[in-house]
Amino acid sequence: MRIVLGVSGGIAAYKACSLLRLFTEAGHDVTVVPTAAALEFVGAPTWAALSGKPVSTQVWTSVEQVPHVRLGQQADLVVVAPATADLLARAAHGLADDLLSNVLLTARCPVVLAPAMHTEMWQHPATTANVATLRARGVHVIDPASGRLTGADSGPGRLPEPEDIAAFCESVVAGGTAAEGALTGLHVVVSAGGTREPIDPVRYLGNRSSGKQGYALARVARDRGAQVTLISANVSLPAPSGVEVVAVETTRDLQQAVMAAAAGADVVVMAAAPADFRPASYADHKIKKSDSTPGLHLDLVENPDIVRGLVAGRGESRSPLIVSFAAETGDASASVMDHARAKFARKGSDLQVVNEVGPGLTFGQDDAVIRILRRDGGPDEPIGPADKVTLAAAVWDAIQHELTSI
Repeated sequence: MRIVLGVSGGIAAYKACSLLRLFTEAGHDVTVVPTAAALEFVGAPTWAALSGKPVSTQVWTSVEQVPHVRLGQQADLVVVAPATADLLARAAHGLADDLLSNVLLTARCPVVLAPAMHTEMWQHPATTANVATLRARGVHVIDPASGRLTGADSGPGRLPEPEDIAAFCESVVAGGTAAEGALTGLHVVVSAGGTREPIDPVRYLGNRSSGKQGYALARVARDRGAQVTLISANVSLPAPSGVEVVAVETTRDLQQAVMAAAAGADVVVMAAAPADFRPASYADHKIKKSDSTPGLHLDLVENPDIVRGLVAGRGESRSPLIVSFAAETGDASASVMDHARAKFARKGSDLQVVNEVGPGLTFGQDDAVIRILRRDGGPDEPIGPADKVTLAAAVWDAIQHELTSI
């Protein structure tokens, strides 16, 4: 994919280096187009070295190639990060006084702007109007994150993390925002990660879930306009901007947090991998090895089934819509899909996302294959192999279709 990465003149320009690295490592062809002010923060040699391409801010460089037209015409995606208040104003008013603003005028591909500025500038009526104008034209303007700004200031206006911007861009290109705004006004709850059941202060029972799929589901829902609560179990991933994150550890913690968040929610997506069992007792000291009684024997008790509890709690109503996940392996008695269909019938959820797990499959991987089971017996053809954002978009497409039938 051919990406033009625009960089305007804000202190957050240094973060665009990480965004550029994410794009290039994903195999994309990236041309960096900074403004003159951006080069005051990060020099042209840095952009050239990271992108492998020459860098210019002016339309007068390589005039014979007509770069102020060709770059925008040939791009598959244009991203500006950071997009300052000045850049937003110039883009909204169609000014074309440097190479980047010319690219924005000639681009016919998706355009993503990631604003970064002080809170007062972001909330100023002029900026608010400019953002509204750009969005009305189909430009994707990401809401800035809240946090520490330049100096001691803090508040909304911080550039979202590069991983969040890259994921948003992947969603745009994959068609994940083709239904942008389709979830506006809805509150969705997504769980992610794997629970841990403590044995003693050092050890625990757990699983291999990284939380990547759940986090991708949360980001895509946010990008489609939903209010998102993400229940995160032992995940080492940056928190998505614009999403409420609730951290939990055990399956019972997860159950309590999901039940609380689900009250009044429209959709609950249980992408987390809760432990089915927990130790019957907890040792408040580290269990020592013993020569006299080698080995460790644990008595386990069954954890609550969170999905079945959600289904039972809503009674005859179909609100919230409940989506379960089934991470399965085949065995001598049945196939992956046989086990998944039995689980779907047992749990009573509205949709079930199925993936096969094992060495090199699903857990911790960037790509996976899923199938989506529906109560109406619709098609469950494999989706993928694809990245987690693309899979998340497919899941939300299925959820949106399901919501129309309620």
